[in-house]
Amino acid sequence: MSTLNRTIEIIGPLDEVAMKEAARRQDSLTKPPGSLGRLEEIAIRIAGITRRDRPQLLRKTLFTLAADHGIAAEGVSAYQQAVTREMVRNFLRKGAAINVLARHASIDLVVADFGVASDVAPDPGLLSLKVNFGTKNFHREPAMSRDEALCAVERGIGLVQDADLVGTGEMGIANTTSASAITSVVTGKSPAEVTGRGTGIDEIALHKKVRVIEESIARHRPKAADGLDLLSKIGGFEIGGMAGIMLGAAARRIPVVLDGFISGAAALIAATLAPRVKDYLFAAHRSQEKGHAVSLSWLGLKPILDLDLRLGEGTGAALAMPIIEAACKVLCEMATFEEAGVSGKS
Repeated sequence: MSTLNRTIEIIGPLDEVAMKEAARRQDSLTKPPGSLGRLEEIAIRIAGITRRDRPQLLRKTLFTLAADHGIAAEGVSAYQQAVTREMVRNFLRKGAAINVLARHASIDLVVADFGVASDVAPDPGLLSLKVNFGTKNFHREPAMSRDEALCAVERGIGLVQDADLVGTGEMGIANTTSASAITSVVTGKSPAEVTGRGTGIDEIALHKKVRVIEESIARHRPKAADGLDLLSKIGGFEIGGMAGIMLGAAARRIPVVLDGFISGAAALIAATLAPRVKDYLFAAHRSQEKGHAVSLSWLGLKPILDLDLRLGEGTGAALAMPIIEAACKVLCEMATFEEAGVSGKS
């Protein structure tokens, strides 16, 4: 049995007993019931994920996966493909937005090369998990082989080790084109309904981007219910890696915080492989990319933040992870009416 199949088999349902006990404690804390809104809902679901009615999220890890996309050759991005490698260097020098936000929130940042189109100089801060030197141009041929798709997912699964809370982020020029194609196929929405401007392309380039996606889907006919087929035909190595992280974390009963549109597309892949994974996911924010709201709706997720972000890298996840941690701290550390000697509701 493959690592992927073993992982899928392990993913179980939420622990109802832990959730009921967490909800009971929420209602006994020194506050009107429900007055902390979604913080209460978040903490209760974390209890169900971790099987601990008083969960503690001490170790936070965010993965930023980098890979290139051959579809960039179709002129669907405002930036050259070389920017992917250059941004990886920036991550390693700790000069990117994700470095600042991860430091600020005391999050361990892991940067991994899943498929940058050129060699990246060895660095102690870089995990080299390259599946290939970028995907192929899926407007002309499948993005990767099915074996490469499986490899990307299983390498993502292998990344998840010791953590209490995991976040997903990425870097890859033209990856919004792949994410739009995946979102269109899985949700049944047209490419025009889920495709945005990505790095900031103009109206002419946007129309071209939509046309490229439409033609690619018609050519390859990816199967909406088969995550590996989707990945191999219209996906990206970093998207497969993030899907693997989600599956691996769920198998270890670790909650996962999605970043933006690309993470959302990876979640669609993960959910086609193991529908139960959706219970383990938290949406950090709603991206400016219009397809993101579509993917979150399909996944049944409500964003924690709405800040008009569209950077990627894991920046939204880094901002939301402390909120999730705070929700659990309130549940665990706040006094009950009995403990505080405060009169309850009459």
